[in-house]
Amino acid sequence: MGACCSTEVKYKGRRHEEDDLEGKEEEGQQEEVTTTGHAGAIVRFQGSSSYTSMYTRKGKKGINQDAMTVWENFVGEKNVFFCAVFDGHGPSGHQVARHVCHTLPYKLSTVCKETDVAVGADKDWEASIIRAFEESDEDLILEESLDSYCSGTTAVTVIKQDEHLIISNLGDSRAILCTRDNENQLIPIQLTVDLKPSIPSEAERILKCGGRVFAMDEESNVPRVWMPDHDCPGLAMARAFGDFCLKDHGVIATPQVSYRKLTSKDEFVVLATDGVWDVLTNNEVIRIVASVKKQSMAAKILVYYAVQAWRTKYPGSKVDDCAVVCLFLKKRPLLTRSLSDMSKNVASQLDGADSNLISKDRKTEEGETVINCDITVDPKALDELNRVKAFTKSSRLGSLNRRKTSKDFGGTEAN
Repeated sequence: MGACCSTEVKYKGRRHEEDDLEGKEEEGQQEEVTTTGHAGAIVRFQGSSSYTSMYTRKGKKGINQDAMTVWENFVGEKNVFFCAVFDGHGPSGHQVARHVCHTLPYKLSTVCKETDVAVGADKDWEASIIRAFEESDEDLILEESLDSYCSGTTAVTVIKQDEHLIISNLGDSRAILCTRDNENQLIPIQLTVDLKPSIPSEAERILKCGGRVFAMDEESNVPRVWMPDHDCPGLAMARAFGDFCLKDHGVIATPQVSYRKLTSKDEFVVLATDGVWDVLTNNEVIRIVASVKKQSMAAKILVYYAVQAWRTKYPGSKVDDCAVVCLFLKKRPLLTRSLSDMSKNVASQLDGADSNLISKDRKTEEGETVINCDITVDPKALDELNRVKAFTKSSRLGSLNRRKTSKDFGGTEAN
């Protein structure tokens, strides 16, 4: 890890000492909080460790719907890390995100213990991860305290042991890897695909299941998912936990799982919700993180840069919630250049946005993610939706009970 000296960040020609940066955060300092998880794992929901930095900040849209967690010694194995960020959406999105943040790693840990999966066996891990995701989604419908019918959450997770890295993604949060090219320059590698209905294969699945995919007039570049007979909920992603109003219409809780073997050129992994990716490029993110001498401050400083970028690029929009987890793969400084030099480069990249990036429009640079678009639902349609909701929940509960009964008696459910 880098030297534990005062961290100095430069943004648009202004320098911020670490203490000054903390003083500007509306939610105050997020002190380290740890607890014990399944199989003796060390669980964090905020704070930092020797290899990780994590931070979340509420935006200007209301309650913070983002969540994050880091499990060290995951599945009871020393130096196995589980990292994840979650981005809730809908009226109860904050509750769904926090619930899944607590239950998903526990579910995955127990499944892996049951099946005795080895971290290096990526195919075995893929099956265990998919099972844990899908069972966690099924458990949501049984939670009477949660209304997940029109609310849900994304999830992006990584599991790391030695040179093995397993990535899982559900929705449009993102994970990237910072590595070095043949000239020893830092470059980003995107580890996940933003799973939105704009992806042809995702849209095809939704349409085959009776769902509808179209964009509203106010945001013509942003396809959304709608129920067959109601203009709601207008989901901007194709996969998610919850959102049971769309689970019979093509939105699924099956994650995309991938494996990567790490090398000596790899430096760190960044997981973040779209509040970061909507305003910062992959390259900007790795350069900001790499410029921080004190790695424990990396997530917080990245969120600070994202908030400033929101205010600069989209002054007419509300800043989104941000959550970041940085997983460092080495315990040493990343760059030989001074922090001041690197900060100048980062600032110049962000300053180089020019006036054409300062937009009052509601689209991001890539034109895919909605920043501030309200969806109006007809009250009559809402009443009908509530009736459909009650029927759907009853049907799903019956289906789950039949499935469990079948398993209890050693039977198998028909495909």
